[in-house]
Amino acid sequence: MSRVAKNARLTAGDVELTVDPVHGCRISSLRIGGTELLRQGERYGCFPMVPWCGRTENGLFRNGGEPHRMPLNAPPHAIHGTGRDTSWKPARQGESEVAFFYDLADPWPYEGRVTQSFELTEESLTLSLGIETYGDSFPAQAGWHPWFLRNLGGQDGQDVRIAFDAAWQEERGDNHLPTGRRVDPIPGPWDDCFGMPDGVDVQLTWPGQLELTVKSRDEWVVIYDEQAEAVCVEPQSGPPNGLNTAPRLVTPIEPLEITTTWSWVRL
Repeated sequence: MSRVAKNARLTAGDVELTVDPVHGCRISSLRIGGTELLRQGERYGCFPMVPWCGRTENGLFRNGGEPHRMPLNAPPHAIHGTGRDTSWKPARQGESEVAFFYDLADPWPYEGRVTQSFELTEESLTLSLGIETYGDSFPAQAGWHPWFLRNLGGQDGQDVRIAFDAAWQEERGDNHLPTGRRVDPIPGPWDDCFGMPDGVDVQLTWPGQLELTVKSRDEWVVIYDEQAEAVCVEPQSGPPNGLNTAPRLVTPIEPLEITTTWSWVRL
């Protein structure tokens, strides 16, 4: 009988993390001192984007000269990969860490394995994604799509403030894809990709409550703050449509690996 993955819960002091492996191995809850940080609902929380991030133009990408088309789940494009719609299996669980995996399958045309791990302390959460193949090499991307609540509530709760220093912004075309031009960062609201060559570093501050920093060694981050309920800070291994414009190959000797750390200070 196959194992059915159950929600995994990690605690560190008064910090509580819940991971739902059945519904895309997403973080369904992150509570600090009893306060929820993530928008609730089956589409929200924080889900992995894998084996691609953001939109892939017309759902089409090529591996060398071989074309492949993904389902158009955000017509006319394919968006955010297949991992968020997949049930993941348990790999390991300890007191402060848990990991899950799934094997790539249709509609993705290549065999491979994706692993995601979560490590919690009282002051930080570290997420890691890895994609490996034992067969054909293929282009891929990985990253995360967290939905942080714009307002954490409370008597004097104020909306979150986003701060970052990007080297450039990917110019966004009418089709919501980067045009290929890099421009100086412009004020929000954003649904845009930014480049940070020294690594992603974005601060979210809920005045008088919490400051949370999202970091990653990778240089790409999408900022989305066009909804009233939540804001998104999405570290990823390449830009939107990167399967076509900045392909990064997963090979039998070189997996794709990406890590992000969220650290927080109570104010």
